[in-house]
Amino acid sequence: MTRTLLSLLFCAASLTAAAQTDRGGISPQLLSRLRAAEAASPTHNALRNALAGTSINQLATNPLNPEANDKHFSHEVPSKGITDQQSSGRCWLFTGLNVMRAAMIKQYSLGEFQFSQSYCFFYDQLEKANLFLQAVIDRARLPMDDKTVDWLFQHPLSDGGTFCGVIDVVSKYGVVPADVMPESYNANNTSKMSAILSLKLREWGLTLRKAADKGEKAADLNRRKEKMLAEVYHILAICLGCPPESFTYTLRDSSGKALSTKEYTPLSFYHEYVGKDLAASYIMVMNDPSRPYHKTYTIDLDRHSYDGVQWTYLNLPMDEIKPLAIASIKDSTMMYFSCDVGKMYHAKSGVLSLRNYDYESLFSTTFPMTKAERIQTYASASSHAMTLMAVDLDAEGKAVKWMVENSWGASSGYRGHLIMTDAWFDEYMFRLVVDKKYVPAGTLSLMNQKPTVLPAWDPLFRGEE
Repeated sequence: MTRTLLSLLFCAASLTAAAQTDRGGISPQLLSRLRAAEAASPTHNALRNALAGTSINQLATNPLNPEANDKHFSHEVPSKGITDQQSSGRCWLFTGLNVMRAAMIKQYSLGEFQFSQSYCFFYDQLEKANLFLQAVIDRARLPMDDKTVDWLFQHPLSDGGTFCGVIDVVSKYGVVPADVMPESYNANNTSKMSAILSLKLREWGLTLRKAADKGEKAADLNRRKEKMLAEVYHILAICLGCPPESFTYTLRDSSGKALSTKEYTPLSFYHEYVGKDLAASYIMVMNDPSRPYHKTYTIDLDRHSYDGVQWTYLNLPMDEIKPLAIASIKDSTMMYFSCDVGKMYHAKSGVLSLRNYDYESLFSTTFPMTKAERIQTYASASSHAMTLMAVDLDAEGKAVKWMVENSWGASSGYRGHLIMTDAWFDEYMFRLVVDKKYVPAGTLSLMNQKPTVLPAWDPLFRGEE
């Protein structure tokens, strides 16, 4: 090969590399500079060797974090029995029912009483299937690439949810004790059942769109939908069991003494032992610093049933949310609470603390994003619901830490509970449902605003799992 040809090839390669860089690609020159920046050092080599056989969290753990050992609380709502959602996304349902059962246990001096999560979950899944099918019918004339239609087919059904789902299900179908409709394998392990139902719903969604496109009338589309829902009911009954229409039950106190033996329907049991209009009794508040405070918001299609409660919340700063939670705990009342539970969680101690892990020192970098920026970039969102039940206040009445009753079983975390430092609470708490009697009148009046409607695909708003 001639020297001239070699020169031409070298120039062509150089031009190609330059063009790569101009287009935003990684050129050989850029790669060379990146390699040079990773200068070898004893510290780098030691970290690389350690991470070859160790998890990042293990190496980044701060073993001297004093916040991981403090288990004292100045105010705590009594609780009996830790629940376990196992391999399911039903934390929202466990949490809502746990709030109600705590009040019932206190009122009637019960032992470890539980409501049937499986009973409520059956109707939640049936209602969600109907919500999807009817929403498809309502939008049958829109193209498949319409943003809402696309979102519906991406999310036909899930086992996650929010407190509005608790309101929808128990207000319409009531509740039953856990031993009246016990948990099944598929209630505790929902992924396969959810996948089968989602596949059928997507299939039926296309069927309904094609029928509507051919000019089929609304009444005929509804008849099709009813047959589809009959199949959903059948699949749920096979997987979860048939929910009872009536049952006889003996309520016993903590000593085993029978308080009453009656025949109930699920709704009559709910009215006798819960007795609250949940939609009228509670307010949901949110801390979302990416949007203006003291405004109300609602999320399109963020409900569990077609004719149910559309989730509407009031956005408040943390210094206005915490007094509501403290007032409720001081009055021995638990609350529905949700957060980004996976962030800085130390499973062995059950403590959520910003000081649990030192990623900055491990990787020689910083993580400066604010809570608002993490929300906007999908780096943080509410992922799990639990029951807020304790706060530790200092001498000046300021919160030092909080505790929740979790639904991951009694062996997880701290005896089935999670403890959150107040600094962690500020950064990763998102939703709180509070009885209106603990909310100042001025704050309640803000709920009279016409809410801003946000799209179903908003980055912060997904169901807790």
